[in-house]
This record gives sequence, C-alpha cells and structure tokens, in this order.
Amino acid sequence: MIFNTIMVQLDVDSPAAPRTTYALELARRFEATLIGFAAADAYVFVPGDDGGMAAAEIMRQRLTEIEDRLKILKEEFLAVVGDEASWREEIGDPTRLLAMHARAADLIVTGAPASGVAGDHHRVVDTGALVLSAGRPVLIAADGLAPLDPKKVVVAWKDSREARRAVIDALPFLTGAQDVLVATVEEQNQRDARESIGDVVRFLMRHGVKARSEVLGAGHADACETVTELARGMGAELVVAGGYGHSRVREWAFGGMTRSLLKQGSVNRLFSN
Repeated sequence: MIFNTIMVQLDVDSPAAPRTTYALELARRFEATLIGFAAADAYVFVPGDDGGMAAAEIMRQRLTEIEDRLKILKEEFLAVVGDEASWREEIGDPTRLLAMHARAADLIVTGAPASGVAGDHHRVVDTGALVLSAGRPVLIAADGLAPLDPKKVVVAWKDSREARRAVIDALPFLTGAQDVLVATVEEQNQRDARESIGDVVRFLMRHGVKARSEVLGAGHADACETVTELARGMGAELVVAGGYGHSRVREWAFGGMTRSLLKQGSVNRLFSN
C-alpha cells in the first residue's frame, strides 16, 4: 500500500489554506499527487405547495453564493499548492460527491468543519458516513492541523474485517513510525485476544514496522477513552482504527468506538471500512 494520490476535502465556509497546507505536507512526504475537492448543496426545502417561487429564488441565490465560494476556495488552494496539485468542485451533497470522487485517490484527508456549520450536511461532509461509503482510508486531521509525520502511532485493534483493512491502509504511516502500539480491549477470551494481536504484530514486523502490543483488561468500559489515553500517554500523533457501522434506511449507525473516535479532535485519526 502506497499513497500515490491524496485528495483533500475543503469546506465552503472555511479558509482553504490551513487544511491545504496540512495535506500538501503529506503529499510531499509521500511524493504523491494532491487533489483539492470542495462541494456544497443549494437545496432548499419548502413544505406544501406555497412559496415555490420564493424557494426558487432562494436556491438561485444560494447557488450563486456557493459558486462564488468555490471560486475563492480554488484560488486559495492554488495559491498554496502552485502547480503541485489539481482541483475538483461540485454542486450537490458534499458527502456523497466526495465518496464518489474518492475513486481517484489512495487517501482522503478531511477534518472538523467550522463550529457554526458543523451540523449542516448540505455544506460540510458527514465524516462518519464518508468513512463507511468512500471505499478508501479517511484521515481526519486533528483540530490543530499541525503537520503530520507520526513517529508514534496507536492501532486500535479488534479482530474484524474493518481493523484488518485499516492496518493495511495505514502501512505508509506505520512503516515510517518509530513506535507502533497495537492495543486491544479484552472482550471475552483473553487467549484469543493475545493470539489475534500477536499475529498483527508479527505481520507488521515482517513489513518493517517497529510494533508492540498491549491487551487491556475487560474492565476498561470506555474503549475509546482508553485508546485516547494510551495515545496521549505515549505522545502518539495518529490513531488507526476500523470504521464500524452499517447503513439504515436514511442514516448511518456506528459502533461505540467509531462514534467516539470521530469526535476526538485532539489526535489525527485514520479510519478504514
């Protein structure tokens, strides 16, 4: 697994430069092509038959506003990257469109949206839904957007398809790290947990990763908090985890670990599904 192409998602209501700079540093480190992406939806819901003309006018104004913002974002993005990247933009659901464009990249980079629009999925990406639909690893940047070259990494291990996928997808980061801790919370059988995590460590070591393991007792009720504390205690810059969830009729439902880690803005998180 290598990162030849990295796609960075930008929010229409946030400056482009901070997240662009973060992604550009990654692209330079991996000698990867960088693609900038932004989208927003001008959708307006008006109940009943009233207000059709008013709704059409509001949509026209919103569409113009979004197009103007996309133009500004593109200019800001290109001002940072110069000739080192390309640009894509769309009008429509940003999560669905980003997941579709993910076909062009090895890694998707996103982050927390501005607080004022965090819940508006017509203008910002739903990171949880993105993890489960992109078919690519998703790197959610820490809130501070400090350049990421992780020397210490925590792998939140659970013997599942999603975690196995995450380990493979994270190899470009893991092979460059000085200390990789594979941690799992004992759920039922401690022997099975140790056998499982032992296989992962041996697999990583065969790929040149400096890996070690830790099995946490079943008494750790909040697995996410435990993993976060481990990362904080060892000074880890990155947590790698499987994105566990499933699709319901109109929403994504997540396991507790995924749901909690999605909110942990103090650390960079790489999810695969």
